[in-house]
Amino acid sequence: MAIRSPQKKPVKRNRKNTPAAGTQWRFYLAVSLLFGVFSVLIARAAYIQVISPERYSEQGDMRSLRSSSLSVQRGMIVDRNGRELAVSVPVETVWADPQRIAEYNALADTRRWQALAETFRMNREDLVAKVSDPERRFVYLQRKVTPSEANYVKQLNIPGVYLKTESRRYYPTGEISAHLLGLTNIDGKGQEGLELLYDEHLTGTPGQRTYRKDAGGRVIEEISQTEAEQPKQLTLSIDQRIQATAYTELKKAVRYNQATSGSVVVIDVATGEVLALVNSPSFNPNNRADLQSYKMRNRAITDSYEPGSTVKPLVVLSALENGLHKVGDSIDTSPGWLRLGGRRVSDPRNYGELSLAGVLEHSSNVGVTRMALELGIEPLLQTYFDVGFGNDTGISLLGESMGMFGNRRRWSDFELATLSYGYGLSITTLQLARAYTAIASGGQLRPLTIFRQESPLPAEQIFNADNTRAVLRMMETVVTDGTAKNARVPGYRIAGKTGTTRKASATGGYGDEYVALFAGIAPASDPEVVVVVTINEPATDDYYGGTAAAPVFSAIVGQTMRLLNVAPDNLDNEPMKAAGLGGQ
Repeated sequence: MAIRSPQKKPVKRNRKNTPAAGTQWRFYLAVSLLFGVFSVLIARAAYIQVISPERYSEQGDMRSLRSSSLSVQRGMIVDRNGRELAVSVPVETVWADPQRIAEYNALADTRRWQALAETFRMNREDLVAKVSDPERRFVYLQRKVTPSEANYVKQLNIPGVYLKTESRRYYPTGEISAHLLGLTNIDGKGQEGLELLYDEHLTGTPGQRTYRKDAGGRVIEEISQTEAEQPKQLTLSIDQRIQATAYTELKKAVRYNQATSGSVVVIDVATGEVLALVNSPSFNPNNRADLQSYKMRNRAITDSYEPGSTVKPLVVLSALENGLHKVGDSIDTSPGWLRLGGRRVSDPRNYGELSLAGVLEHSSNVGVTRMALELGIEPLLQTYFDVGFGNDTGISLLGESMGMFGNRRRWSDFELATLSYGYGLSITTLQLARAYTAIASGGQLRPLTIFRQESPLPAEQIFNADNTRAVLRMMETVVTDGTAKNARVPGYRIAGKTGTTRKASATGGYGDEYVALFAGIAPASDPEVVVVVTINEPATDDYYGGTAAAPVFSAIVGQTMRLLNVAPDNLDNEPMKAAGLGGQ
């Protein structure tokens, strides 16, 4: 039996591998996805780097760029001799980061917060309420604390409570120069007086430094630095020694006479510089707890009064200037009164025949009325205009009043008469001082200034020098023999004029309140200063210019002559004093 060998199946060569179903489309999908993601990344990178790079650059800068301010102190205000009147000093301010306080749960330590509240003299609940919002990053707790308070805050070491250095304005002279200097607010911005008027001049511009830090806090790049623009200094014409003397004497006089207020102005005759300008009552700019608006008014330039008899020298001067009278002429004041249009002008008694000097010495209303009627309204008004009445003084201080001056077409004889002895117009203390400066300087009128001058300001010759010297001599008799004997200053010749006016009431007419004035020049032989004193509403029986204001003038001028080293010009009437030995 034949055995057949098993047959081998034929082997197929070069047979292709057929991929599994679905493999091919998965491959294409994966490639498409990779290409899509890659395209998105490229597009995003292009958008970030080319189309809109600012946002991310800004975010990068926020993480690495830093800037710091190069602060500047507010400029100083000094007097003519360099004495500091207003300075800025560094102080500490307490602030808090409520978010950091919340992170450290610092409010749980109630004892420390109670101690901090007592330091600031406030309730703990009110203090905690300031820092209770964890979303905030900065809040002031107390601005500009004392050094002892700042040191105590450091010792408390409350997390999230910090100190930073700020600047505080300090006024070494306190209330003496407060009306002139003014004050700043808590942020160092001028609010009153020269501080407000010259705020930009005194502020300057802080510098700025921009740099880049790495993650370790190291400075790796300086980007830019802007130098600070330093503030400027104000150098005033004020002599603080005279200012302090004037304020001390005025304050005493206001208190002694039980007056509502008072003002004093001292002017340098040769330059028009204001050497002193004070008011009472005043305020302390270093203590803001008791600031009252009526105390902050610079009355020497804001308040105007009827000047009364202080304008009589101008009437005499006008008569000389217009050729109606000569120095040796006399005026008949008999019988001591005049009736003008049903109104009466009178003197305290019948002085009879008076020289021009006698009219001023006795302050005769009848005498100046007769001169004014001879002059007429236009020449008299022109004289008042010439000395600056109804106009600013040139001092350029905030709130300066120009006074009030009647402007009418027709003037009655009685209105002309009242104008001659200081009623029917109102002027400020500073305006009166400027008018007397024109007499003291030989008829030259110059604008007043509050800043120290290297040379005198330009002046206008408004009066004849001989006539002003003649009136100056007449005014000397007012002090030696007339109504201003209390204005005498030992060793010096003084020229001046008193004034006492009744204040107009709001309802019309005149009330029972008075203003006492004295305007004077020293020394009369070679004038150096003009001093005007105003005492408003003295409540005592001695409400006259010769008794309420003249003594203040005497005390101020006596000190001023010594401070300015002005040689005496009237030693003939002074008793000689020999130096004693052994205390005798």
